[in-house]
Amino acid sequence: MKFTHLVTKTLRQDPPDAETASHRLMLKAGLIHQVAAGVYAYLPLAWRSLRKIENIIRQEMDAAGSQELLMPTLQPAELWDQSGRRSAFGDNLFQLKDRRGRSMVLAPTHEEVITNIVKANVQSYRDLPVILYQIQTKFRDEPRPRAGLIRVREFAMKDAYSFNGDEDSLEQSYQAMAQAYRNIYQRCDLPVLMAEADSGAIGGKDSHEFILPTAVGEDTVITCQFCGYTANAEKATAAFPDLPDEPELPLEEVSTPGVKTIAALAELLKIPESKTLKAVFYTADRELVFITIRGDLEVNEVKLTNLLHAHDLRLATDEEVKAAGLVAGSASPIGIEGIRRVADPSITKGNNFAVGANQPEIHLKNANYPRDFQVDDLIDIALAQPGQMCVHCGQTLEATRGVEVGHIFKLGTFYSETLGALYLDQDGQQQPIIMGCYGIGVGRLLAAAIEQNHDEKGMIFPGPVAPYQVHLVGLNLNDETVSASADQLYRELWDLGIETLYDDRVDQAPGVKFNDADLLGLPLRLVVSPRNLNSGMVELKGRRDGEAEQIARGNIIEEVKQRLAIQ
Repeated sequence: MKFTHLVTKTLRQDPPDAETASHRLMLKAGLIHQVAAGVYAYLPLAWRSLRKIENIIRQEMDAAGSQELLMPTLQPAELWDQSGRRSAFGDNLFQLKDRRGRSMVLAPTHEEVITNIVKANVQSYRDLPVILYQIQTKFRDEPRPRAGLIRVREFAMKDAYSFNGDEDSLEQSYQAMAQAYRNIYQRCDLPVLMAEADSGAIGGKDSHEFILPTAVGEDTVITCQFCGYTANAEKATAAFPDLPDEPELPLEEVSTPGVKTIAALAELLKIPESKTLKAVFYTADRELVFITIRGDLEVNEVKLTNLLHAHDLRLATDEEVKAAGLVAGSASPIGIEGIRRVADPSITKGNNFAVGANQPEIHLKNANYPRDFQVDDLIDIALAQPGQMCVHCGQTLEATRGVEVGHIFKLGTFYSETLGALYLDQDGQQQPIIMGCYGIGVGRLLAAAIEQNHDEKGMIFPGPVAPYQVHLVGLNLNDETVSASADQLYRELWDLGIETLYDDRVDQAPGVKFNDADLLGLPLRLVVSPRNLNSGMVELKGRRDGEAEQIARGNIIEEVKQRLAIQ
């Protein structure tokens, strides 16, 4: 491709309103064009990279025994009513009506359709297992699209679905997909973390995310460098040391004027926050829930949502707390009845806690569970944080921010039972098919790769996903000798299948061309100029290299092949 033929143009100034490096650089380099909020056109350079990613995905999915198909994005809403996910997705689901008034949806995912396809084609255990996948456009009406391709409303996704007869077979499919994902990211030259994860609205049991570390990521991964434990913060668990064991003391009222926070209570009583119990109030599907957790910890709302099976979880308002007869800032579970009480096991990691007295400006010392209060649920609802202890080896946990670029689930039998996808087992009995689901956001993967690989000058494309492998720059192309030499090298590279972008612009200064080469960030830059030609050399520079090298013209092709690991 010649630069003068590119439909897109690079920008000299950073585009306004770009939130992240990938968003800014992809706009500046002419990779994407914004059509609407969260809706982008992939321009030729980006499309080349996306096709390379897709080809790697296809090769690894096929090698793992998957079969590719293509399903429609437009789906009848009654399918989503059957599964119950029309209401579960809520406003994130794009909905419309056709000319006959029938309700339709633009699919954010394809569990319902794929289950019906398998229902029509699988009758016996002999037809199992099977894994089907597609690379298809998805639609989600995100309330806050952001960061270019990181969070959008229309996006390309590889989604795969496994269908198995038993849990052992599902585990085999799950591990095959996990390995395929590891192969995909390795081939894309992207170091990802495989983290235990929450299944979210799609549902399911076991679940893992693949996180590409980057500072602008929306996900936080908790890791242990000693034993390798890795989990999304929404799923992670941590160990909390027991406080020194003390004889249980009798409850004692304490006057606490103006004290409404754990920090203020700990300061007044000269105790650590770990010696207090925190009261937090939520409404879960309009039901008030009283949460008790040790004062030095925070509530993990994802864990709480899963425990309560809530569609709508939020912090209760002051009015809702007051209407329930509770005293915000001085509440405790002591004496509380008629409200669902949920507590974290951290309340058992110590005794003689300071708690609210359920009276304004009064607290209690020496509260102990279960002597002084009961709860309805005692279950892990704590948010794991860096600095806490690993539950597996006791070492200190760390945190890494990143972007989710893949997610795999064990779905179980929810969809097959709901939609009637059954098979006859070896005894002739009908059984629900056991399912798994496996997704990769293709555009997000490209954006995440740029987030992790850039500098102040521009993008630094990983070789396997770069739109072109070589950026050939011709200087002083008004000189016919230089122009002919650059044209000849361009043809030689393409004849060998080396994908080359040739900056053949005659009217641009060398500085502009070098800046554009750095911005586009292709793996290798070659420069043909009068000075180089006079000495029989071509300048070669890797995008990550500090200095350029002079390579003899007769050796340049072999040097490029060696640098690109081309046989």
